[in-house]
Amino acid sequence: MEARRKIIPLFIPHAGCPNRCVFCDQKRISGSLLPASGDMVRRTLDALGEERGCELAFYGGSFTAIPICEQEELLGAAQPYRDNGTVTAIRVSTRPDAVDTERLERLRRYGVETVELGAQSMTGRVLTRSGRGHTAGDVVRASELVREGGFSLILQMMTGLPGETRESCLESAEKIAALRPDGVRIYPTVILRDTPLYELWQRGEYREHTVEDAVELCADILPIFERAGIPVIRLGLNPTEELSGGVAVGGAYHPALGEMVRSRIYRRRAEEALRGVERGSVVTLEVDGRHISQMTGQNRANLRYLQEKFALGGIRVGKSPCPDGENFSVTVAMTGKIG
Repeated sequence: MEARRKIIPLFIPHAGCPNRCVFCDQKRISGSLLPASGDMVRRTLDALGEERGCELAFYGGSFTAIPICEQEELLGAAQPYRDNGTVTAIRVSTRPDAVDTERLERLRRYGVETVELGAQSMTGRVLTRSGRGHTAGDVVRASELVREGGFSLILQMMTGLPGETRESCLESAEKIAALRPDGVRIYPTVILRDTPLYELWQRGEYREHTVEDAVELCADILPIFERAGIPVIRLGLNPTEELSGGVAVGGAYHPALGEMVRSRIYRRRAEEALRGVERGSVVTLEVDGRHISQMTGQNRANLRYLQEKFALGGIRVGKSPCPDGENFSVTVAMTGKIG
């Protein structure tokens, strides 16, 4: 297996975006007030010293929609560091309607390997109400162009957007999986202060997508990508001091959201495995050793829930005696009975 590269993130918040999505404040999400420049690229990469084999990533904004001269300034600044091995790959994030063969050819010339597209939803009314300014068809077309161009494709989706339902969100996940991306990021909606979504929420025109809502829904979504063999490389916004300090005023913001979702899936699998177990039974839930904490839950919450629901005499988690060939696999070993 290829060693994972260290990613060096640089942000171009809102750059190239033709409109403002109702949920978005890239400066607060990224913690970066000023967009990256050629000088910033050089300073950042110089600070790595003798470190080699890194991946440079331009996040926020819509990279392929900023002026060509600015794209070339940023990408050109990285070229000497590609030549000396400091940077071995470059990725950019952009909008689905800002992708065409000419733009992709420019990225290829500068050594870009990965293109991330902000799909967010595959439902027209949701894209419209969220102010995205592109269609689901744009996502399909851009994804095909990126793959045909030989790039690695990452797609981003959101849950809990205005107008979204559980059914439409699951349908979006299925449609995104059908595009065969190399990875997916899932961002449950967070209400950020002073955004249009915040105003809608204040007026009662948007129902908050809570942490619990996101955990339940994403526990349905993750298996869709798992079955398709598509890794979910991020679940939930990356924690920042600003978000944790009060900018995130509502919605599904939690620093450990991904862990909570995976723990919920394990709880569900354990519920399936425990059906038919007699009251008072003492059981051991066996899982892959890497996932014992996820099966246990925060502060043993999963075990308390299961013990109460199934009236068990006792419950613990143990390491599966055989390799786990499937994520979220749970088996039950009976170890006794009380009463």
